[in-house]
Amino acid sequence: MTSKFRFLLSFLFVSAAIVSTATRIIILADVHVTPGNDNDVRLREAVEEINATQADIVVMNGDLTNEGSDHELAYVKSILDEIRLPLFVLPGNHESTWSQSATKTFIDLWGDDRFVTVTDSLVIVGMNCGPFMKMGDGHIKQEDIYWLDKTLSELVADGRRVVSFNHYPILKDLDNWVDYVKVLERYPVVCHVNGHYHKNEKYRGGDIDGMMVRALSTKNGFGYTLMDVTPDSVFFSEKLLGKEPRRISAFKINTRFRPISSVIAENPDTTLRRGLKPFNPLTHEGVMPKQTISLVYSDSASIFTRLGFDKKTIYFGNSLGQAKALSKKTGKILWSTPTGASLFSRPVVTSKNTVVVPSAAKELLTLNTADGRVLRRQSSDGPYVADGLLVKGALYQGGYKKMEKYNASTGDLIWRYSEIGNYCQAAPSVDGTDLVFGAWDTYLYCLDTHSGALKWKWNNGKNANQLGPGDCSPVITRDKVFLVAPDRFMTCLDRASGKEIWRIKDKKVRESLGVSADHKRVYAKTMDGEMLAVDATADEYRPLWVTDMGIGYEHAPCILLEHKGVVYAGSRQGIVSAVDTATGQLLWNASLGVSEVNGIDFDPTSGDIYVSLIEGRIWRIKP
Repeated sequence: MTSKFRFLLSFLFVSAAIVSTATRIIILADVHVTPGNDNDVRLREAVEEINATQADIVVMNGDLTNEGSDHELAYVKSILDEIRLPLFVLPGNHESTWSQSATKTFIDLWGDDRFVTVTDSLVIVGMNCGPFMKMGDGHIKQEDIYWLDKTLSELVADGRRVVSFNHYPILKDLDNWVDYVKVLERYPVVCHVNGHYHKNEKYRGGDIDGMMVRALSTKNGFGYTLMDVTPDSVFFSEKLLGKEPRRISAFKINTRFRPISSVIAENPDTTLRRGLKPFNPLTHEGVMPKQTISLVYSDSASIFTRLGFDKKTIYFGNSLGQAKALSKKTGKILWSTPTGASLFSRPVVTSKNTVVVPSAAKELLTLNTADGRVLRRQSSDGPYVADGLLVKGALYQGGYKKMEKYNASTGDLIWRYSEIGNYCQAAPSVDGTDLVFGAWDTYLYCLDTHSGALKWKWNNGKNANQLGPGDCSPVITRDKVFLVAPDRFMTCLDRASGKEIWRIKDKKVRESLGVSADHKRVYAKTMDGEMLAVDATADEYRPLWVTDMGIGYEHAPCILLEHKGVVYAGSRQGIVSAVDTATGQLLWNASLGVSEVNGIDFDPTSGDIYVSLIEGRIWRIKP
């Protein structure tokens, strides 16, 4: 009898004795509960079954909710709290991409967004993989990569092996999956387990065995997954509610891995190789950019914010909630101030001595630029995740269900508009007496800058928040307002009334928009990796040019920046593209990393352009 045939028999006829010696993990994933929906009822039934099952632990592996609201999270927790086995809970993209608390409520409820637990034979470890508060690829935070390595180095001993969890597979869905695998492959990893795709499927993440598991609800019915780890094998079974488990996968344990670099080098799928790409400032034709591109700083945490500037300093925030000041001259951190939650909003320099940091910990902080001391704390009823805008001595700042105007010198509130149904995220746009911004309540708003009174509001006719202009900074021209949103339309509105002039789905635009210095052209990035220029003076849709930037599928909500005849775009893969504004010619692409570009920001004090990436890097593009 061949070894292959013997293993096939074990796959089909695993004895009760073998299962009884296994470590059993019950896996819930993608339960997507909204109070009162079918999944709400079925999750309660699953909890009853789990409580009648012998197992070692239960892992809830992401997408507990649909919108990640505080109410939904607390509601699902009340159901999961009925589980009597040790329970470990991770967020999914539905908790991290749209969150009224900027992901803080999840941590408040469950204590952390990562976990580790040890059995006699296993180290079971899991962590959040985003995306974090905007459309993007999955991402393991830089501090979590370090934590994972340190934790496994301390706990993997005495023959223990590792089971790894997060919501995404360890493939190209994670922008820094190579860094993740490089840590895992140093340890005896039995399997990586993920959800997200709502199906059962075995795959390879590098040379590590991976398993996607079912959602609570699939076309096969309602259920969850059983994972049994024996001394030499791993078995996955599907447990439909009210039925006996059905074996879906089994494989021999392999903990000898080829290096990830070797695996990728042998793989014809070039999209997998992006995790190994060094900095390469070349176009496909090999033309060097005229600018000098240099790395300024690498953080030990992830960076989700754009950048603020004064003459000598760059200001930003990181995923550890640290507001930081970086010396332009030395590249050294001058100070770091804790804020209590991950930072998503760009710091705004409001005077020679002050910088305002909108905090996800429900505070608007005014810091001293010299040493980072907190000069003023202004409490809020929700987190700040939107970029503020300084115009003529006034700070316009979007918040949770509100837009505010402050005196930048004194910090005094001038007015507050509170008739908004959800949080603001993108930077507003201001021209004259018009303040235009979107929110995650499906609406685009236009307010009077003097009084804060509503002039008009517009929506696209749909009631789905995720299709609205919540993360698009609109463009204001002489007589028009332009926007793009996840509904993939480019929309042109009459500036005075908010009425539609035209609305086109010619190209798959999404959240990434820019404008020329003379406001005669509007630029948009498409989901096919193109840049589109549109005549902003015409009363009908009139494209001027469309350029394929050669970056493939794209969805990063990064504002396009025009400067001195060049328009810059940032991608989900760490690529910055430069396009000639007059001709649409692609000038160059620079691969600055593997993660999403947060923003391309012009520093008016130096004339330089700076770029921040989620992986914690800041780059300078210098004329």
